[in-house]
Amino acid sequence: MLQILVYGAVTSAIYAMLAVGFTLIFGVARILNLAHGAFYALGAYAAYTLTIVAGLPLLPAAVLSVLFVAAFGVAMERFLVRPLRHSQLSVLMITLAVSLAVEQALFLIYGSEYRNVPSFVADKVSIFGVDISGQRLLALAVGVVVLGGLWLFIQRTRLGAAILAVSQDAEAARYMGIPTDRIFSLVMAISAGTAALAGIMVAPFLTVQPTMGLLPMVKAFAIVIVGGLGSIPGSIVAALMLGYSETIVAYLISTSWTELVSLVAVVVTLVIRPAGLFGRRAAF
Repeated sequence: MLQILVYGAVTSAIYAMLAVGFTLIFGVARILNLAHGAFYALGAYAAYTLTIVAGLPLLPAAVLSVLFVAAFGVAMERFLVRPLRHSQLSVLMITLAVSLAVEQALFLIYGSEYRNVPSFVADKVSIFGVDISGQRLLALAVGVVVLGGLWLFIQRTRLGAAILAVSQDAEAARYMGIPTDRIFSLVMAISAGTAALAGIMVAPFLTVQPTMGLLPMVKAFAIVIVGGLGSIPGSIVAALMLGYSETIVAYLISTSWTELVSLVAVVVTLVIRPAGLFGRRAAF
């Protein structure tokens, strides 16, 4: 039971970090970013390159990796997404193209072999007689801190207030003097950075390979549909539901059945409540 609680919490925290970034950019810029899974993979591969190839300690390598992916996200938003923002279909196509290009680039540079990233915490932690990987507990703690910090940033800072204003009405915010293009770039940086951090946190206990961004992208998409597009609280609640559901299914039935959980959740949500649990026009 304790293992289900801990592993479900870890899975939920990772899913929430992915889904919050995905729903944040939708809530503010009203775009569906299909390259979000590529940010996750780039974070893991950047950490691998800086630690194994360049020989940097893991902590500075992680920080540099997050900054690199955040900068990549800003560049993508500025030069590829922004000129096409008037067309949702064009944005979908260009972000999908970026995702496929990143995947192929990783294949060409690193090959198809699985890579390993060293753990921040190599030791196991015994909780009430149950051994839990220290890295998994760290991933859980980082996820909670990141989500809490993001909420405080949005709710308690001037930049956060500007993000809220743009999410409500970008045109009115522009008339009030808020630089909406800069806000879009900032939100893309936050979205890409949180996805990269999720990839870095799971890289030590999951395999790092070029297609690793596809499944998390599907999970993030399922979570924001269940929680409600544009709703951060909805994404967090849906991530908890999905993470624990998958963990319970894995323990009671088989891990091969866990991928059906998100699909079933999406279908049920679309049938019963198409807007999602917290679906509404406002982002937050």
